Amino acid sequence: MTAAQPLTGLDPVARHREVAAGFTARVEGVPAGGWDAPAPVEGWAARDVVRHLVEWFPAFLQAGAGVALPSGPSVDDDPVAAWRVHSDGVQALLDDPATAERVLSNPHLGELPLPEAVDRFYTADVFMHTWDLARATGQDETLDPALCEELLAGMEPIEEVMRASGQYGPRVAVPEDATVQTRLLGFIGRHP
Repeated sequence: MTAAQPLTGLDPVARHREVAAGFTARVEGVPAGGWDAPAPVEGWAARDVVRHLVEWFPAFLQAGAGVALPSGPSVDDDPVAAWRVHSDGVQALLDDPATAERVLSNPHLGELPLPEAVDRFYTADVFMHTWDLARATGQDETLDPALCEELLAGMEPIEEVMRASGQYGPRVAVPEDATVQTRLLGFIGRHP
């Protein structure tokens, strides 16, 4: 995933646009028959990477901010269209000037400006799952190194909390001189 400028230099609206575009390119690049290919997340196929993103985030937004995203076709019926409808809905939400004034409230996170919550929890998830979909379907696995560094630096201090959430597998050991992308992937439990 490469952007004209580092993803770390973008505001939440622009960063989502770039990260979602990178994921969309991988979604559109899945070869015929590739949706059932095993993904790096145990028990998942490529389509489950898309399913995860289009299923968890709408509920998170609805519960925390009263926002309903448009729903598209089922991921089983049409993963490409399901992703496009979902991704376009998130971008439309972020592009809406009123969103800047909205707050997401969550019992575990407290209150956050909605764009920051989307950026921190959802856009970061899309970014990391871009690698999963690329790996599952034989596509370009490259992630923006500056954003990898930023995410890793933000997650390492809260590793125990993250592991306790059940959302991340055990850390995978990687060489000390590994690239920042490899270190991030190992941190989130992937075997890069």
